Amino acid sequence: MLTKLEKKIIGSIQEDIAVTARPYLAIANKLGVSEDTLLEALQGLCDRGIIRRYGATLRHQKTGFTANAMAAWQVDEDRIDEVGTKMASFSEVSHCYRRNPTSRWPYNLYTMIHASDEAACRQTAQRMSEAASVENYTLLFSRKELKKTSMVYFSAEE
Repeated sequence: MLTKLEKKIIGSIQEDIAVTARPYLAIANKLGVSEDTLLEALQGLCDRGIIRRYGATLRHQKTGFTANAMAAWQVDEDRIDEVGTKMASFSEVSHCYRRNPTSRWPYNLYTMIHASDEAACRQTAQRMSEAASVENYTLLFSRKELKKTSMVYFSAEE
């Protein structure tokens, strides 16, 4: 069971967060609570498992990364954790997931690579391939962003 304040807090952190020295103070002020109250409530939501993951998304096109590619890798299952950890360590990689392969699509590890252009994405994928000793992969380049939103569980006004 969530309190009214907890619902308002969840609603407020689903929105864009201001780029300031103290973004939680700005959120707290908007909600009419102290920064300490907000932070304690957020910690409580995490401790109870209600918030399991809290992250930020950069609009990569505005930061100079004009190309990105989803790299689909075919990795031996007994090496998934090892290879996933190695590939996730590359600074050009923002996402790294294991998914089930199918009979028509043998890839089971996916990484999102961001770079200044497609050639740089290919170079990064080649370096990753060599570092992890994984040869079978394909690159799927993004051509157009059709939707990019976060889930909304509560409105900030709720």
